[in-house]
Amino acid sequence: MNWRHLPFAAVLASALVACTTAPPAPPPQPVFDASAMVLAIRAAGAADQRELVVRSLGDPQVGDLQEDAARQEAQGRYDEAAGLIDQALAIQPGDPGLLQARAEIALLLHDLDAAERLARQAIAAGTEVGPQCRRHWETVVQVLAVRASVEVAPAAAETGHTEAADALAAARAQRDACTVTAPPRY
Repeated sequence: MNWRHLPFAAVLASALVACTTAPPAPPPQPVFDASAMVLAIRAAGAADQRELVVRSLGDPQVGDLQEDAARQEAQGRYDEAAGLIDQALAIQPGDPGLLQARAEIALLLHDLDAAERLARQAIAAGTEVGPQCRRHWETVVQVLAVRASVEVAPAAAETGHTEAADALAAARAQRDACTVTAPPRY
């Protein structure tokens, strides 16, 4: 090795090191308890005795798929449950109850985007009042709350007001507006 070229090699090596940069830090991933979220959604959909609830008669094949999906979900087999609900949706596309069930499974699969999209599809296809309406909107509330905790914490600290907080408040108001008491019975 020629010792005369050593300073040049050192300068070249340090220049190459200076040109490399560390990769940017990945964006923060939302941390949430999917099971607790689904329990909150289902609790929001509990019918009050004074509330009018209308349910349609369902297709027996779809009912069987829903029962099978519920069993898979109870066993923690969320991918299988999602597949069964997807089969039911192929039979009854746009069914708000099936869309809601699929949104809840999407949460259990930690897919916030799909959960919100499916819940909003259920809102568009479903009723504007009642337990099912509350479940749809509670799904949106849960997703927005997770996103707000990750995405807007720095902005909220600076201004105390964010678009995400406004969207969350609006979704909560929509959920609360779903509750309508039944007419008096004589």
